[in-house]
Amino acid sequence: MARPRPSRRAPGARAGTTLAAALAVTLAGAGAAAASDTLPWEGDSAKGANQPAQHGYNPDALLAWDPATDPGAELLRARVPLQERADADPSTQRDPSLPAETQALTLAGDYGNAFFESHPYTNEFSQHLFSFWQYTDVYASWHGMASGGVPEELYDPEAEWTQRWFEFGAVNLPNPGYTNAAHRNGVRSLGGIFFSDNDRGSQDYRELLVRDEDGEFPAARKLAEVAEYFGFDGYFVNQEQSKVAAEDVAVYQDFLAQLRAEGLYVQWYDSVDADTGDKLYENEFTPRNSPFVRDADKGDLADSIFLNYWWDHDKLTASAEHARSLGLDPRETVFAGVEAGMYQFDQPYDLQDNLGADGAPMNAVATLGADFVHADFADKTDDAAQAQVFDRERRWWTGSPTGTDATAPADGEWQGMSSYVAERTAITGTTFATSFNTGHGLGYWHDGELSSDAEWGNIGVQDLPVTWQWWTEAAGDEDPLQADYDYGPDYAAADRFGYEKLGAYEGGSSLAVSGDLASDNLVRLFKSDLDVTGGTSVELTYAKPADDDTQLTLALVLASDPDEVVEVPVEGSGAATGGWRTVQVDLSQYAGETISTLGLGVRAGDQPVEDYQVNVGKIAVTDGVDRTPERPRGFVIDRALPSSDELFLRWDLDDYDDVARYDVYADGEYLGGVYDDVLYAKHFTGTRGTLELVAVGHDGSESAPATVRYDLTRGPGDVTATAGKDGSVTVSWDEPARSRTVVTVAADDAGNDGYARRTAVRPGATEATFDGAPTGGGDLVATVSPAAGTPVSATAELADTEVAPYPASAATLDGTSLRLTRPALADWHTLTVTEDGEPVSFDTTYDQGERPQMIRGRTTLAALDVTLASGDSRVVAVLEDYAGNQARTVLRAG
Repeated sequence: MARPRPSRRAPGARAGTTLAAALAVTLAGAGAAAASDTLPWEGDSAKGANQPAQHGYNPDALLAWDPATDPGAELLRARVPLQERADADPSTQRDPSLPAETQALTLAGDYGNAFFESHPYTNEFSQHLFSFWQYTDVYASWHGMASGGVPEELYDPEAEWTQRWFEFGAVNLPNPGYTNAAHRNGVRSLGGIFFSDNDRGSQDYRELLVRDEDGEFPAARKLAEVAEYFGFDGYFVNQEQSKVAAEDVAVYQDFLAQLRAEGLYVQWYDSVDADTGDKLYENEFTPRNSPFVRDADKGDLADSIFLNYWWDHDKLTASAEHARSLGLDPRETVFAGVEAGMYQFDQPYDLQDNLGADGAPMNAVATLGADFVHADFADKTDDAAQAQVFDRERRWWTGSPTGTDATAPADGEWQGMSSYVAERTAITGTTFATSFNTGHGLGYWHDGELSSDAEWGNIGVQDLPVTWQWWTEAAGDEDPLQADYDYGPDYAAADRFGYEKLGAYEGGSSLAVSGDLASDNLVRLFKSDLDVTGGTSVELTYAKPADDDTQLTLALVLASDPDEVVEVPVEGSGAATGGWRTVQVDLSQYAGETISTLGLGVRAGDQPVEDYQVNVGKIAVTDGVDRTPERPRGFVIDRALPSSDELFLRWDLDDYDDVARYDVYADGEYLGGVYDDVLYAKHFTGTRGTLELVAVGHDGSESAPATVRYDLTRGPGDVTATAGKDGSVTVSWDEPARSRTVVTVAADDAGNDGYARRTAVRPGATEATFDGAPTGGGDLVATVSPAAGTPVSATAELADTEVAPYPASAATLDGTSLRLTRPALADWHTLTVTEDGEPVSFDTTYDQGERPQMIRGRTTLAALDVTLASGDSRVVAVLEDYAGNQARTVLRAG
């Protein structure tokens, strides 16, 4: 929905949008054309039958959370620990005048606003993969996510926003792939806590503020447990209900304090008056909102605050002054919010207003919805249009879509986040390796050979991104060479490029440097803090399609002399390589130095070169110490499901200090990569062969492979399982058992009393039956294990024939006043309340009118207070679950 650009305001004016309004407005639109929604992938990229996906949590689910009963939780964890960043070194920043302590938060969709399809990795190139971590200190995921257990059938992708009749969780977690990428770059990853009268229905902040007998908040402990298990760092707390009761303000403060005491990073949104609890967008850091960050009596409650957008220079100046008066650093604590998703490159709230008299930012900066570069692009799912997405993202972060000074923004245009935030780096120590892998591809290359021609997306294995996109310089007046990520022959690069598509050396992309060369060029790539030892060398893998008399160099800036670029020649680099060439460049002569910038030089020859090109496939800085990881241990097939072409693998996880990631190959074809001890693969159609697991070190070295033989040709073929309403489970398979075969069934979570059965069948059998299965819903796994060959599994839904009744104690009934609380069951769908046989009406969110029942996720909080027609009428509550089971509770006999 288009919004008029607000005019500049007098102090105190109210215009613009809030976070809650931004969510509703940005995601609203004409049906499937709502650009910000991530619609279900189709065709080969469609969700696998058993592909793990995240979900949201309402307060009841949060308080009851247990990883053993949370579907797919084990496959949705981030395991990369938060890495340290190098100390600031302004001398090697592109703009040395920027204060390096100015913090930046990016609040955005991760892979997109996916309601049921938030996977850590999948087989899709044209997802949104963030690649500007160097300008971010905190990444907070912002999306709607259906609560656990919501049937996907309730989602109509063709319907517009107000017609989504299901519940979104008040607690949403960051995508684990994004958390892994963030942590590799030294960036915190946050989940979201969001309460809003429309967007979260009857979910209420007060459900989190309940204390136990010790005065502590069980919800805060659970939020900490969830963050620790799933591997992220804290929460962005967005309280946008119409009011926080005045008596609850102090309780909310204590709740925030406990979150911080649990070791979580907490950012608070500027939406509540600390004096009255009223919803208030102060648009400034003042005594009316600062008590949620630092309170005079309670101390520190949150780490920072995200200011609502309607600020100006005076408000931001006063915000910084107020922060300093409290002993806070405004560049770390007070985040001036920018509504990226709504206004995009035409910002009415100009970050120039955050610059002080010295031209430096006064406060930290934050953006909501910077993923608009992909989410609101008309052809966002078209692989052939992704170069335009990359240019849009580059423009948002650097001010230039091409990364060249020739396209720098004019005054009054969007300047780019790099104008306000200094670049950071997590490239430290004595080793570093990159293959310029951006985390997705149109194929996967290994050691320069195409290992798989399937497209893929997995930000969790993204290399540390190039620090500057792009910082290229020519010695003469000519245009410098251009840089681009080369995704191979199927990639549609931007029109300005004419290089030959070579693809990657390792992963999905390489770095292509191309253009007309008439003078020496310098390409600065990585800001770093790498210590040089007597054994330090650089392994450079590159490809040149044509002969010329140029020479490549390693271009280093050393901390001892940041104004000089030291170039170390790469011998023989003018010749065509006929493929990939790997050379070792000795840096031991610089032992004791620190590399602050790592890049490439291209020295021109005697004659200009038209259409010069070099692709860099890998750079590995090593220190002479053998850091090759050990062969992985414990590698097994956890579950093979040939009927749905899926595979689950497992192994023992080694420490991140020793292993950067694991890569899996099936008969030489790349299957997937992750830093974890589990991997899911879809479209696995192998029948007989070998799986290999390789551990990759931080210097790019690879372990010897762990192997598992698999043979599905001697097994049962496709397996199916069916659960009956009587508690029976029938498992059948295609090929008669050749010898003694073991069949097992088990509930797929611990919430079904650990149900598991096992039996052995004789040769010739094609079926086994079990009894005693739960009939309250959930998932079941059946496995047929032949004496020879690989066990084969199938999944099924357990029968759902029962629903617990609505507890009478959950309602308060006094005369004509009926107060209801939301059912706490995991699978409830509607609650119908009748008075003398006539249904009571409940108001719904998004002004959709009254309905004759409470609908999970869509009934307003206010509607839970009901005024009855009579003080002595018969009142009955009928609870219905998603399967259609009903249970009656008489609340008053009448």
